[in-house]
Amino acid sequence: MASTGTVSVRIASAFRGGPIRWLILGGTLLIAAIAIGATIMAGNFRERALRSSERELENTVLLLARHFDQQLEDFQVVQSDLIAFMRSSGIATAENYKRRMSGHDIHLMLKSKIEAVSYVGGINVFDADGNLINASAGWPAPIVNVADRPYFTSFRSAKQSPEMLVEPVYSRVTGAWTTVIARKVTGPKGEFLGVIGRGIEPVNFEKFFATVALGPGASIAMYHSDGTLLARYPHVAELVGKNFKTGPAARRQIFEQPSSTSRLTSPIDGEDRLFSSRALMNFPFVIIASTTTSAALADWREQIGILIMIAGLSVLAIAALLFLVVRKLSHQHRASKQRLSVEKQRLDTAVNNMTQGLLLFDAKQHLIICNKRYLDMYGLSAEIVKPGCSFRDVIAHRKETGSFVGDIDHYIEEVLGDITRRNAMIISTPDGRSIQIVNEPVPDGGWLATHEDITERRRAEERITHLAHYDALTELPNRTLFHERLKRELSHAAPDRQLAVLYIDIDEFKSVNDSLGHMIGDELLKSVAASLAGCARKTDFVARLGGDEFAIVQTGIDDIDDVMMLVSRIFQAIRSPYQCLGHQVTTDASIGIALAPRDGSDIDQILKNADLAMYAAKAAGRRTYRFFETEMEAEVRARRSLEMDLRQALVDGGFEVYYQPCLGLQTNAITGCEALVRWRHPQRGMISPAEFIPLAEDTGLINQLGEWVLTTACREAASWPGNIRLAVNVSPVQFRSRTLALKVMAALAESGLAASRLELEITEAVLIRDDEAALAVLHDLRAIGVRIALDDFGTGYSSLSYLQRFPFDKIKIDRCFITDIAEPEGSSSIVQAVVTIAADRHMTTTAEGVETEQQRELLRELGCSEMQGYLFSPPKPAADIRPMLSAHRPEPETTSPSRACKQKSVVRTA
Repeated sequence: MASTGTVSVRIASAFRGGPIRWLILGGTLLIAAIAIGATIMAGNFRERALRSSERELENTVLLLARHFDQQLEDFQVVQSDLIAFMRSSGIATAENYKRRMSGHDIHLMLKSKIEAVSYVGGINVFDADGNLINASAGWPAPIVNVADRPYFTSFRSAKQSPEMLVEPVYSRVTGAWTTVIARKVTGPKGEFLGVIGRGIEPVNFEKFFATVALGPGASIAMYHSDGTLLARYPHVAELVGKNFKTGPAARRQIFEQPSSTSRLTSPIDGEDRLFSSRALMNFPFVIIASTTTSAALADWREQIGILIMIAGLSVLAIAALLFLVVRKLSHQHRASKQRLSVEKQRLDTAVNNMTQGLLLFDAKQHLIICNKRYLDMYGLSAEIVKPGCSFRDVIAHRKETGSFVGDIDHYIEEVLGDITRRNAMIISTPDGRSIQIVNEPVPDGGWLATHEDITERRRAEERITHLAHYDALTELPNRTLFHERLKRELSHAAPDRQLAVLYIDIDEFKSVNDSLGHMIGDELLKSVAASLAGCARKTDFVARLGGDEFAIVQTGIDDIDDVMMLVSRIFQAIRSPYQCLGHQVTTDASIGIALAPRDGSDIDQILKNADLAMYAAKAAGRRTYRFFETEMEAEVRARRSLEMDLRQALVDGGFEVYYQPCLGLQTNAITGCEALVRWRHPQRGMISPAEFIPLAEDTGLINQLGEWVLTTACREAASWPGNIRLAVNVSPVQFRSRTLALKVMAALAESGLAASRLELEITEAVLIRDDEAALAVLHDLRAIGVRIALDDFGTGYSSLSYLQRFPFDKIKIDRCFITDIAEPEGSSSIVQAVVTIAADRHMTTTAEGVETEQQRELLRELGCSEMQGYLFSPPKPAADIRPMLSAHRPEPETTSPSRACKQKSVVRTA
């Protein structure tokens, strides 16, 4: 008790001292600053968490608004098509409208149109009295009258009413709340004929809302701009149809501004929520996403807990520090002794916690200091290696414990002989470690030795050196090491000691990456690398140059057969299926070969020639090999020259569009024309499309060229008779750009050509690469109203599944089946099968390359719909095709009774 009282008196005395008083004041201010700072940070973190949730909600409603703007815009196109169809059919009176639009054929048309935009309800057609006369959902249409609906009353009573109204109603068809998008139908003189509408049930929106994950406590809803709730996720049935544009101004502001973000008490669940809203651009809908303030601040509460804990610990640490300082000052009379003790303790701690082993010897080779790290490094005993023992005793003990190998005397002599200056050495221990020893002389004649374990550092350096010369993915030598090795081997190449450089490019590797992902692609590259390494001999050299390119240096070649045997092994290995993370992947390769010194003894020359040979193999259709030939360099220069001319022709407008008519076999009338691009070179004259189209596809210029052909042809076709269609070929490269539908819509809008008059011809190569993506683009084009034809059917990789998965409008039979159709063992049965398949799928058929009257008659008998070929007309410029389209009239049928019977039999069989 006396001792405690004495300490308290000393502390109180210290408090009265000037420096201590300022120290305590400073500590108090520091604690206050920590508390204030923690409070400010907590507030800032809270606002930041709320703003982050608000931004997430804003992004969500923005994406949803754009999504539904696009979907509802698609339906407007359907309504416009129906009204355009009605007007083109000559419907001018309410009675005529009611009679014509209530037919079963109209129901089928509605049903077909709705399939393209099936994500939004069904189409309903009402007459001038509000009676439902037709619907896409079923036939016959149920008895429903909407004459009392506000939107219908507005359409019927007001001549200046809007063309389209959107209104939430309780559906008399489905018995549920439905959002109606109604379009007014008027006659030529503005008289009211009826309404075309479409109902959207809440579930159609809520299914999409459910795919947007916003976390617990969140909701997404769609409201009418008047405040009526149309759909909400999570769904609350009793709230749908209720108006929420009431209450405080902040709530009304949500429906009155294009976009807003606010924090309100929810009228639905009474919780404090963050709200973000955005109105659709073209429709009176408002998308509102919200989340509870509690959910938004969940992470903030965790941060605050950590902040409070840190601030509390900081305050406790400061208080403890103040106490210790005061207590220490109260014992100043023992300060000197304690200072020495602390300094020694600190020195021991620093020495024993070094990452290096440390030894300090005096001039007599006696140990002064040895840290714990040194003992642990070699597994030595602290009872033997301690201050006072000699340098020899330390090394002898190391030899006894197995951490030193060699002669003790020789090692001691080596160290002491160079102890007067700083020196370093690296030794290896029996357990495989590398130790760096640095001896530093000290003024009294002794020395300081540090022992550092650099095993991991040396391994890292070796790894860096390895990575500089080897590919990290395949562990094959990289381009740098390949060049070094090839340069060395070329110095020994001679006519009787040839070597071969093989450039290997993996075919269609990009499609593997695009369709299966880069992980599968990497596994394929590793498998191919292992296969190539297995094909090479020990004297050969395999490397990965980058991407999907590999190279092999084959040495010690006696003749070409040695190279051919290696090429055969490579193809056999690469063409075997690979198992890559559960996927079976097949691939192939294009190989270019250059021989040294025959094709060059300089490394740059031999590599260039091997590269030219590889590109020659790819140009030959891939999956093959080519030896370098001197003509290849000329071909590359010619190809580059043609590519430059092609680019210049795109700038200068050096292309022309020719048109080849298509003739109906039953009516002998021109049904359409196919647009074909022609290039009139200023020096070389007309260049065949077979020469420049593949070049345009390889360089990507086909996108620009195809867009020009489409725009030019649509502009020309707009001046043709209304019953003549335009057919335009589309390259697979254009499909991969994912913007084809937008470009088609732009060409149609700019030219004024009806979408139903445009026919896009595609080949099966479009579907083979990425059939799901291609089919999605085809459905987009079909939604525009464009017709789709499958060109060159029956060649390449034909698959009947494509006809099942997408309803093509036309099948074009390749000319190779028409050439020998009249021969006894010809292809008439194949043509008949295609015609039958097309008729069963409600598709027309066009035979290409018809050149004789006999071919035309046989095609007519087989039931083919149309023909195209030089028998009727070659491709012609626009100026020559216009008079033909204006002057041509269908010839009268001259079919004999027997032939007519045969044709009917063919149709029935089909």
